[in-house]
Amino acid sequence: MTGAGASVGLRDVAISFPHGPDRIEALGGIDLPVAGGEIVSLIGPNGCGKSTLLRVIGGLLAPDRGSVTLDGDPVTGPDERVGLVFQEPRLLPWRSVADNVTYPLELAGWSRERADERRRVLLRAVGLESAAAARPTQLSGGMRQRAAIARALALEPRVLLLDEPFSALDALTRERFNVEMEKLHARTGTTIVLVTHSIPEAIFLGDRVVVLSPRPGRVVADVRIDLPRPRAWEALDEGIVSAAARRIRDHLGPADDQLPDALTPPDRRIHDLWVGE
Repeated sequence: MTGAGASVGLRDVAISFPHGPDRIEALGGIDLPVAGGEIVSLIGPNGCGKSTLLRVIGGLLAPDRGSVTLDGDPVTGPDERVGLVFQEPRLLPWRSVADNVTYPLELAGWSRERADERRRVLLRAVGLESAAAARPTQLSGGMRQRAAIARALALEPRVLLLDEPFSALDALTRERFNVEMEKLHARTGTTIVLVTHSIPEAIFLGDRVVVLSPRPGRVVADVRIDLPRPRAWEALDEGIVSAAARRIRDHLGPADDQLPDALTPPDRRIHDLWVGE
């Protein structure tokens, strides 16, 4: 279903939040076009507004100024064309995997028969057919995150927003999940905007890596990743990746020592330190 993704456009997007008698400026004028079917990785120091930017794209936050569009249409609130996956899976513990995945379909008023067919497609896509009856507490972290992604895909969104969904996974599981995410993208063609603190992950998944400045977040670099797909982790040894990693790190600056080494697999969990991030 290649080409199913919607384009996203942000023009001069700025947003601030109250902080005592003052306001904290989270985003300071973001200009960012994302083509339909593209994967864009967002990376930047803690508190630069990456997660806030996802919520603005998803219609969960309204910017103070600027415009956000989806296939040219203004974003004025939550849109079923957009799916969002958080760092924590946020599955309903009393529901099975299958019922968690189909929950958005229930809210949308789908018939039982239609929802059952969609559920089978989704569970097959993320490899959870055998865990359909399990509760979230019976799943590994990676399986819970796969269920969350399946739920986000339930209404066939044309844009998928991923807010560090792999950060809680161990290194090997995270690498496997990155590979599976790329395969899923190849099958769906969904536009993906991914927030990550891992330079290798940003490069491996992204067609472009967009670097944000410290708060207020602004685009300071837009690095194109010229690697063919499908990709393998071994590709991170190539010279083109080393050059891209150097460009990204140069724009991040030496002060952010919480970011992983440029060519080290993503094996450390890094938390955002700012509540608004």
